[in-house]
Order: sequence, then structure tokens, then C-alpha cells
Amino acid sequence: MRAIPAARTLVAALLLCVACLASAFADVAVPQLTGRAVDQTGTLSASDIAGLNSKLKDLETHKGSQVAVLIVPTTQPETIEQFSIRVAEAWKIGRKKIDDGALLVVAKNDHRVRIEVGYGLEGSLTDVTSRRIIDEDITPKFRTGDFAGGINAGIDRIIAVANGETLPAPEPQASHGVDLDWDNISSLAPFVLVGAIFVAGFLRAILGRFLGAIATGGVVGVIAWAIAGSLAAAFLVGIVGFVVAMFADALSSFGPPGRGYGGGWSGGSSSGGWSSGGSRSDDGGFSGRGGSFGGGGASGSW
Repeated sequence: MRAIPAARTLVAALLLCVACLASAFADVAVPQLTGRAVDQTGTLSASDIAGLNSKLKDLETHKGSQVAVLIVPTTQPETIEQFSIRVAEAWKIGRKKIDDGALLVVAKNDHRVRIEVGYGLEGSLTDVTSRRIIDEDITPKFRTGDFAGGINAGIDRIIAVANGETLPAPEPQASHGVDLDWDNISSLAPFVLVGAIFVAGFLRAILGRFLGAIATGGVVGVIAWAIAGSLAAAFLVGIVGFVVAMFADALSSFGPPGRGYGGGWSGGSSSGGWSSGGSRSDDGGFSGRGGSFGGGGASGSW
């Protein structure tokens, strides 16, 4: 009878060993695409990432091509070639049917780097060119510990090569006449609501309902411009400030009885459709556009 508990212990130990081995040999998960530059190692500073995002966004805007950067600690047990093609297929960098995407992958602990190239860029960003970019621009800086410098140098050259490729022009982006910075606008939402309420209460008492609302919109708009540095955002914030100042007391009539504004104003105002609780990626909701990859590119080490 004692043999049964011993057998169970042995089986449990064997299963634990199998689980440990399976974990050790499991592929690294494809990271979530949160922006044009994804760093899972903390190697790049916020300003480094912002700079990369800016230049890669500019490339997509005027050329249409998409390029992304991924830094991971390791790709083991896979080779960097196996891992990078999995990422490229999952992220789908580049335009669908044009396939003008490129992916720069750095496996920091493995001392390995790879440029993965979409079909549409293989005419100019050839395997030989990709290898030269790695050997001449990226790895020399990596060897001195300058990872930001190496990545930027490599990306600059990839962009230069992509600009030389003959590709269909990017489709015009839908626009309503102004390019609004929605991140700045959403961050100003609490200021607009609270500021408009308090400023309007003072200005309406002096200037009257209509002129007071106009003055309120102007005040919050100017302050928003000073904070956000965007005239488009300031204009929209000013309009919202005017509307809040003009109609907040009317909106209060929809609330529970006995909770009016006391002369038209109270701290319990509605947000009027604005919200500061939304979240966005560090690169404005960047995503791949359906590009395909076939394993073109090159790898290197330092």
C-alpha cells in the first residue's frame, strides 16, 4: 500500500520536470504593438522613443511605408530570424498588397540584431543593403553601448533607402480642415469643465449671459493654447468653454430635483461628452496595415 503514495510522488515530480522543460523551450510571445518603437528592455528613454516615433510617422505620412522597432531581452530558444518573422507576420507592418514595411529587431541579451524586410521594399532594401546597414551603422555604436545612437543611425538609413523606392503614393487622410492633437485636447478636458464653470460664474455676473459666455470661451481658449501649444486645440476648447458657460444652467434642469446650480452654477456639472479616462498607445494608436513579409533582410551581431 505504501508503494501507491510513492508512485504518485514520482509521477508528480516527472510532470513538474516536463512542465519546467516545456516552459524553458517555449517560444517568446510576440509583444503587443503599442507604437512604432516598442522597447521591452528599458534601454531607450522616453525622448528616444518619441524621436523615433516622430521620424517613422513622418515617413509613413509622406511615403506610405511603415517601419517599426522592437527591442527584446532575448529571442531564445528561437533564432532572431525565426522570432522576427513571427513578429512581422503578427504586426503586419506596411500597406496591404504593397508590403512596404520593415522591422528592426534587437535582442539585447543575445547581442543579435535583424532587419526584416517586406516584399515591397526588397528591391531597394536588399539583403546586402540590410547587412551593410547593420555592419556600418548599427553594431559599431552598439559595441560602445550607444543603443539609441545605433538604432537611430540604422533607422535613418532605412528611411533613406525606403525613400528611394518607387511606391504608390499614400492615400490622403480624412480631414475636417484642421489636424487636431487629440491627446492634448483630452488632457485639457477637466480644465475646460472646471475652469469654464468658475470663470463663467464671474464673467456672466459682470457681462451678462451671452457676452460672459463669449469671454469665458476666449479665456479658456487662450490658456489652452498656452498649455497645449496648438491653435486648433485652443479653438475647439474655446468653443466648448463657450457652450458650457452658455448652457450649463439649462443642463442642470435635467438633474434630480433640488440640486440646481444656485443662480445657475454648481460644482455638479456634466462633462458634456468629454472624458479624460480614455487610454491611447504611446504612438497615437499605431497599427500595421496588412503588409506581408517573406524572410528578406539580414542579421548581425556585436
